[in-house]
Amino acid sequence: MTRGAQAVGRTDSHDEVRPEAPEAVRELSTPAAPAGADDEAPSLPGATTPAAPSAVPEPEQSARGRRGRRALRGPGLRERRRQQTRATIIEAAADLFAERGFDAVSVVEIAQRAGVVEKTVFNHFPVKEGLVFEADPPMRAALLEAVRTRPAGESVSAAAGTFVVRAMSGLGSPEAAAGVAEMAQVIRGSRTLQVREREILGELTTALAELIAEETKAEPGELAPWLAAHAVLSLYAALLELARDRVLAGVSGPELSAELRARGERGLALLQFGLAGYAKRR
Repeated sequence: MTRGAQAVGRTDSHDEVRPEAPEAVRELSTPAAPAGADDEAPSLPGATTPAAPSAVPEPEQSARGRRGRRALRGPGLRERRRQQTRATIIEAAADLFAERGFDAVSVVEIAQRAGVVEKTVFNHFPVKEGLVFEADPPMRAALLEAVRTRPAGESVSAAAGTFVVRAMSGLGSPEAAAGVAEMAQVIRGSRTLQVREREILGELTTALAELIAEETKAEPGELAPWLAAHAVLSLYAALLELARDRVLAGVSGPELSAELRARGERGLALLQFGLAGYAKRR
């Protein structure tokens, strides 16, 4: 994949922004557990929404006056505006991608739909694929944290695999399923996005393997950390593709959640207890 587009300076302070920009579209590769899901299921970070600025204390010295107070409040307001602009751009891109496909939509069209200039889109998303996939997906931090905080006596495959199964089971809610279906069509309709998704999966695998190698003090070239990491992320990828197939076929709700959980637990059992007894020739 060519990563030719680069960031073009800072966001123009005069960018037009729609009021009350809607929540940014969740990245498909980082599913969030729906409301009412299993309380023990890992809660994956979803999309970033504009956060209300925290209260800023008044200057201690009155000599600063209004100018000092404006300086203190400024960064919070600018960040709030930046997040609002970002959410508006993501929504505009998602609508256009759903209508015509990723490859058929230009950045200029996205900017026009969002009500900003093209430069602003590149300020927020240096490459077009970033409008679909986050550069550092929340899945990475959540997965690694699940491994780091596992209790004594629990294996990496058990901790990471259980995290994946519980998270993916949350895709059964109507809201989540609708998002999965929309993004599945966009991603499967673009070779560029398919390549980028595989790159993200590879980056997640590397991060997990490095964590395992560090924890076990593995010697350079040892295969075990990489085999364990690949196994866990393969389970994740397989469940994600299954979820996409099923929602595109019209399956959602408790039926989809139950199927993803059952198949995920079956796959996790193979990771836990090995493949020696699987698919023996009779």
